[in-house]
Amino acid sequence: MEHYYSKNPQSKFTTETWEYIYNGHPLTFTSGSGIFSKGKIDFGSQLLIQSFQEPEIDGEILDVGCGYGIIGITLDRAYTKRHITMIDINERAIELSNRNIQQNEISNASSFQSDGLSSLPTETKFAAIVMNPPIRVGKAKVYDLFKQCQSALKPSGEFWIVIQKKQGAPSAEKFLSTLFGEVQIVNRKKGYVILKSK
Repeated sequence: MEHYYSKNPQSKFTTETWEYIYNGHPLTFTSGSGIFSKGKIDFGSQLLIQSFQEPEIDGEILDVGCGYGIIGITLDRAYTKRHITMIDINERAIELSNRNIQQNEISNASSFQSDGLSSLPTETKFAAIVMNPPIRVGKAKVYDLFKQCQSALKPSGEFWIVIQKKQGAPSAEKFLSTLFGEVQIVNRKKGYVILKSK
């Protein structure tokens, strides 16, 4: 069965362009079929964007499973001195995120296809990684992504995720506590939980 985390979706490709206001600044996004949350920002991603705080250490920010790029591009607009790298396994997602980088005139962001973090050089380390994890792919694969992210952080780097309580937020918090020295619930709203691991 085809999902938004398919590498090469075969469904008919239709797009939709819409506006998202962030801190009074309009951003234009094009989303499409075969991509998570077509036509509007999903509540979890919006809560993650609103909750995220710039890391104390220098370095780039990585958006894992970026979709059409709304988290990475919005954070880029907020933290203009940081380079944002966005990755996704879905070819359509990368096509759209690159389109959205261009139409929002973003100069310090890049987007490319990657299965997990496999296409990133192992020596590349990030100050922060953000993720709205693909829960439907299964706990084993999601937790493997968590491990990959932990390995890709600089010392004192931060890993931010949004996850619904009913989709395993408590167990995710416990698992992350085995990988990181510190796990904090930063925000919770309407059943969604923002976790920051450091």
